[in-house]
Amino acid sequence: MDFEFGVEDEAFRSEARAWLAEHLVGEYAQARGSGGPGSEHEGGEIRQAWERELGRGGWIGIGWPSDGSGAPNSYKTKGPYGNRTATLTQQVIWAEEYARAQAPARYGHIGENLLAPTLLAYGSQEQKDEFLPAIASGEQMWCQGYSEPGAGSDLAGLRTTAVREGDSYRITGQKIWTSLAHDADWCFVLARTEAGSLRHKGISFLLVPMDQPGRIDVRPITQLTGTSEFNEVFFDGALARAGHVVGGEGNGWQVAMGLLAFERGVSTLVQQIGFADELGRVLKEAAASGAVTDPVVRERLVRQWAELRTMRWNALRTLGGTSDPGAPSVAKLLWGRWHQRLGELAMQVRGTLATIGPCDWSRSAPYELDALQRLFLFTRADTIYGGSDEIQRGIIAERVLGLPKEPRSSAQGAQGSPGSQGGDR
Repeated sequence: MDFEFGVEDEAFRSEARAWLAEHLVGEYAQARGSGGPGSEHEGGEIRQAWERELGRGGWIGIGWPSDGSGAPNSYKTKGPYGNRTATLTQQVIWAEEYARAQAPARYGHIGENLLAPTLLAYGSQEQKDEFLPAIASGEQMWCQGYSEPGAGSDLAGLRTTAVREGDSYRITGQKIWTSLAHDADWCFVLARTEAGSLRHKGISFLLVPMDQPGRIDVRPITQLTGTSEFNEVFFDGALARAGHVVGGEGNGWQVAMGLLAFERGVSTLVQQIGFADELGRVLKEAAASGAVTDPVVRERLVRQWAELRTMRWNALRTLGGTSDPGAPSVAKLLWGRWHQRLGELAMQVRGTLATIGPCDWSRSAPYELDALQRLFLFTRADTIYGGSDEIQRGIIAERVLGLPKEPRSSAQGAQGSPGSQGGDR
């Protein structure tokens, strides 16, 4: 696919840049750079207001099709849900300009980039009409109910149940690592709707309102960084309408795997632009500390830069369309370890000062972590969430290299099977 930017693309870039400059002011400007990895707890209220500002500008859902024909989008065309539409190259441009403007990290990412494409692919027209306008306007926040204790990378081992009662389902179970559940209006939940079903069978994909006091309990999980953007979510007879099952009862595994495929897309390029900003901070720290004079450190810095460029071109290549079943797994392996090494390098260039921070006796904690310290601690999880490295290597081994599946005992079932890519974000 040709990723050169044409005349219309550059006109789109100018419009996007001008809109961001005009609207990223006042309290929004003060929130610049907030909400990144390890800091997703920052500025929740103002970032939700920023989502509504983006919605008023039509900037949410620009990758959604302008109609059902699959025809290429154009930013001059409005979508059916109040969103602008854009070609793939224009989506890349918007991602680049958004990141370069250091606009607040997106609070509505899960609804826009995970649920919405899933509804467009598998949802009924009634479901699209009900939920997509609210996502496009920035008024509705979503979280993802996939992982459970004992069913993370082995997602097919989930035990949450949903029992049909008339026009509703009653949901009982526990989800974990649920990003931003404390602020979400809705959650898309994988649950077993067929009693006695095993593995991938009998699972349904349900849309569940979070405002159910006494039936849904959200408990923050404190991380190494001291922040709590992840949560445990307990469902105690929570209700979901029968009309809010996406893709039909029992077809949840297919829908869930389709959603995971949407997770790799233009958002990968947004992530990489954020990575470039973090690498720039590490470079400045290396220069300030004098670590850059060390030839070993210099070699690591150059390697990080070169690998990031390689990941960018790989992402652009796969965005253009690929039949390689291992491409998403390769991408996850690349960026997970790259980001983890960057966190380690951030501490190396700082030396012994990496272990301390400014003391603030007015707080209960001895000191606050700074951005690079949070980066180091947060990246320890990069090779686990979103499908662990072991799972990704299994997928490549079996689906790309054609190697035989690893024998598993009946007690293990398919524990960690390559078809199961859990781990919520």
